Amino acid sequence: MIVAPGTRDAVGAVVCVDDDHDLVGVRHLGEERILGDGPRGAGLLAWAYTRFGAIPQIAGILYGIKPVVIAVVLQALWNLAPKAVKKSVWLGGIGILAGMAFGVGEDAVVVLIAGGIASIVARQATTKKDMTLVLTPSVLGGVTAGGASVAAQATLVTLLLTFLKIGTVIFGSGYVLLAFLRTDLVDRLHWLTESQLLDAVAVGQVTPGPVLTTATFIGYVIAGGWGAVLATVGIFLPGFVLVAITRPIVARVRHSEVAASFLDGVNVVAVALMAVVTVQLGRAALVDALTIAIAIGAAMALIRFKLNTTWLIAGGALLGSLARALQ
Repeated sequence: MIVAPGTRDAVGAVVCVDDDHDLVGVRHLGEERILGDGPRGAGLLAWAYTRFGAIPQIAGILYGIKPVVIAVVLQALWNLAPKAVKKSVWLGGIGILAGMAFGVGEDAVVVLIAGGIASIVARQATTKKDMTLVLTPSVLGGVTAGGASVAAQATLVTLLLTFLKIGTVIFGSGYVLLAFLRTDLVDRLHWLTESQLLDAVAVGQVTPGPVLTTATFIGYVIAGGWGAVLATVGIFLPGFVLVAITRPIVARVRHSEVAASFLDGVNVVAVALMAVVTVQLGRAALVDALTIAIAIGAAMALIRFKLNTTWLIAGGALLGSLARALQ
């Protein structure tokens, strides 16, 4: 068991700068971890998906897995939301407003930063008897996104830059990745459909390693082998760099009330982003009574009985295959 104060600070810094804490945490602890299994597995499945994904049997498997993915994210929300809100009215209010702003098209990065700033202001206001704070959607504002645009050309440079950006700004649970992937790859660049994004997340659930191996799958689907390599590098590299940069200042930041307030706000906004994107992707996954039943059953099994996700994914795949075979 590691109990040194410096190590606890390091773990705290990992939580602040990256979502897959187990990966970048080793950077603070001076260890190495090989990332090969997850990306290799995702790359192999991406190859199979691009060639066989339209086959009815494979489509049936994905049809059953997608609602399980929604249930997995719902379980993460169930566990994370109370920790993020901390029974605080103003943190809950920031989360609600952040969800509204993101839901109407506000950029996820803008919402995250604005949520952190709003949390600082709210914390300062609640510590002064003569101050009041009224939170309005403008606190989390900016210019909302415009209408649909033409799909951008998928170049390797654009792909790398997109995943470097996502890897830099992603915060909180790995499932916050969904919000950034949907915003950039589905809404802005139109490289993927919502159904393809859900397929990619499903692959991230069944391959070894963190959910960020989803990036490898997506990179291959968009631009082949080199796309898989660049997307993987882009999603993982910023976390290691940020941890190396922040390590010298961890001891000072941990005592800052302003930094603590900012991170409280960003945490609750991250959960709000997860909630909104779960609803958005749910429209593509829950398409009939069976998929809704699978999602509800999987969510209950995860939350109430703590059933292993692997078994639920296998069960969803089996039910999906049987349903499509009987059609």
